[in-house]
Amino acid sequence: MKLPSPALAMLISVMAAPVYAENRPIPLQDSDFRAHSAAETRLGQLLFWDAELSGNRNISCGTCHHPRFGTSDGVSLSLGEGGVGLGPARKSDPENLPEQRIPRNAPALFNLGVLNLTTIFHDGRIEADATRANGFRTPLEDEMVSGFASLLSAQSMFPVLSPDEMAGHYSENEIAKAVRTGQLTGPDGAWERIAARVAAIPEYQAQFAAVYPEIGQGRPIHFTDISNAIAAFISAEWRSDSAPFDAWLRDEAPLPPLAADGAALFYGKAQCSTCHSGPLLTDQGFHAMGSPQLGPGKTERFETNQRDIGRMRVTNRAEDAYAFRTPSLRNITATAPYGHAGGHSDLRAFVEYHAAPAQGLKTYQPQAILAEFAAAKPDWALAGDSAETQAITAAIRTPDVALSAYEITAILAFLETLTDPTAIAGRLGIPDRVPSGLPIDR
Repeated sequence: MKLPSPALAMLISVMAAPVYAENRPIPLQDSDFRAHSAAETRLGQLLFWDAELSGNRNISCGTCHHPRFGTSDGVSLSLGEGGVGLGPARKSDPENLPEQRIPRNAPALFNLGVLNLTTIFHDGRIEADATRANGFRTPLEDEMVSGFASLLSAQSMFPVLSPDEMAGHYSENEIAKAVRTGQLTGPDGAWERIAARVAAIPEYQAQFAAVYPEIGQGRPIHFTDISNAIAAFISAEWRSDSAPFDAWLRDEAPLPPLAADGAALFYGKAQCSTCHSGPLLTDQGFHAMGSPQLGPGKTERFETNQRDIGRMRVTNRAEDAYAFRTPSLRNITATAPYGHAGGHSDLRAFVEYHAAPAQGLKTYQPQAILAEFAAAKPDWALAGDSAETQAITAAIRTPDVALSAYEITAILAFLETLTDPTAIAGRLGIPDRVPSGLPIDR
């Protein structure tokens, strides 16, 4: 009897592997998502795409979270304030130069409307906390205002305060001045100044009055109302539960053979589902996976280093050093680059790296996608820093998993089944115009 070739033997072995039913998620249902009226969702759509919310009226939420780039922006580290253009073509505005790149990769926005969302941002600095009066913890601690409908709503309060993202720098505008002097709340605070801008536009005032009864009865528009509407839009626009993966979960629709092999590996030998669990494909936890560091790092303005110690910045616990939130893998084939700093532009290379992170970090060669910008802090300052490399490596707790070329290919085929064209395109799309009359990034 003729034995199969080594390649065929491996194929037979992988195909025979079980899909580990105990790890297979329960499919997403309507009851897992927040419900929003069509009017609130459409109001949020206009606000999401309106640059009126930025200090210099030149950036909207959609600038760095665009459907053309899988609800991110297609680059490793964004250029926010001081940039012009979209995605990899974005560059410095010679009339208003950026100060630095955004320190972390712009995350995708899929399924952020689920009820059990517990953490947001790469370091989880906004997280559910039942001990707090408003139900979550943020960097502002007890100074955080109330009125948020969800954790996602609270998240949108922060990009508008960031000088590098949306607020602008120092004395460029009244929002930037308020942020610079620490005036965030109250009549002269940054949030209320933005709300006043929106309220001054009759079309917005009328829509808010129609959506929120208290405003219709005379209460002023607060920024929490703006953030609630934006959250409603994100929740409805980029809900992702109609991929082949979802049909596999709900109806046991068969996956293509190669993807089925990948599923067996994902939920078995490769141990991907240890962290990428549940229907969202994330445990919403924090893990040190040795991702390479590039860019300015997550530091204060007065600090000269370019480190990003991840979750440890929030908790001050040494065991959280270099740990970052497990990202959802929904639509991952459309959301490159990968990693908290976008250190990988190629998904196959990232999966290989992830399987054996210590070895991957040791041999890593830069493959980031970076928009044109003469950064004051060199983008790759830490690439040859042996002490930093050792510290990142020492933080890794995940054992290496040896995967063959075929097994990597199979896992990639399974990841392709997470692609949901309806969610990527969005349901309402980009509006023809916004009430402010400002240009829209298309």
